[in-house]
Amino acid sequence: MTKKERFAYVLHYFETHTPNAETELIYDNPYQLLVAVILSAQCTDKRVNLTTPAIFAQYPDVYALSNATFDDLFPLIRSISYPNNKTKHLIGMAQMVVADFNGEIPATVAELVKLPGVGRKTANVITSVVHQQPNMAVDTHVFRVSARIGLTTNAKTPLQTELQLLKYIPKEKVHVAHHWLILHGRYTCVARTPKCGECGIRPACKYYGQLIKAQ
Repeated sequence: MTKKERFAYVLHYFETHTPNAETELIYDNPYQLLVAVILSAQCTDKRVNLTTPAIFAQYPDVYALSNATFDDLFPLIRSISYPNNKTKHLIGMAQMVVADFNGEIPATVAELVKLPGVGRKTANVITSVVHQQPNMAVDTHVFRVSARIGLTTNAKTPLQTELQLLKYIPKEKVHVAHHWLILHGRYTCVARTPKCGECGIRPACKYYGQLIKAQ
């Protein structure tokens, strides 16, 4: 199977079985999504969703958050991983959005990555989820799943993975393909013991093909 054929098979499978895949983070607007994605770094979406309601109740918009103090915000995110840094990042992000972007969450990767706590992955998430831009966010799930299936070859960094995926995924499908790969990695192609027995893309998976050969 060529790489082009592998991509075609995988994308068709996901499009058929989970056509409307979306983020599991709960949010109502771009501000809330940005806060949630910053908090989600090395933390589960479930934990973030348990934490954000109190934050949004106390800081309903970016202006309110820009006026937060460390001592007021920190207790609300104490249960999140790296709470010290994330508290500082959230306040700094809000202050920059207010000062430099008139209180509007930026809509481009180049602008978003200027914000404290926002790297390329987070910027790609915001632009793809909110604006359906063809940007591929690569987290640990996407990185692992892409390599296992054989969608990427010898990709050593998230950026290398991103560029290889963008080469074969049609632009109009990139924003949803990001969620397909994440959810597949979260629930089926899990890190330690992938659930190959219930995986529908086995015929196109390099990892599974190697398992069969080894038997």
